[in-house]
Amino acid sequence: MTGDAPTRRPFATGLKRGARGQCPNCGQGKLFRAYLKIRPICEICGHDNGQYPADDAPPYFTILLVGHLVVGPLLAFHVIFTWPPFLVLAVLLPSLTALMLVMLPVVKGAVVGVLWSVAGSSKDRQ
Repeated sequence: MTGDAPTRRPFATGLKRGARGQCPNCGQGKLFRAYLKIRPICEICGHDNGQYPADDAPPYFTILLVGHLVVGPLLAFHVIFTWPPFLVLAVLLPSLTALMLVMLPVVKGAVVGVLWSVAGSSKDRQ
């Protein structure tokens, strides 16, 4: 470090701002320009959000969350075992697909927010 005061990037702040679809740096600009397309530059603060590659983490975490929070507890309901299999699939597959599509941008924004936090912390250690 060159004597400048280290800038702290709180993990929870980046996570919350990203999950809300806001720029993790300022919390005011929009993070996405389309469904899953990150705005390379924040229109409010000018921060380069394109430098945080989320890659495969958002789909992985989304599947993990839906699998553990929905499918696991769903197995405790007796209806799964009493309904005909085609009816269970006809109800569950579209609803799980919709839930995954709704959660994916939230999780991707959270991952970008976490990467923002980690990138700021790693720069402070150099």
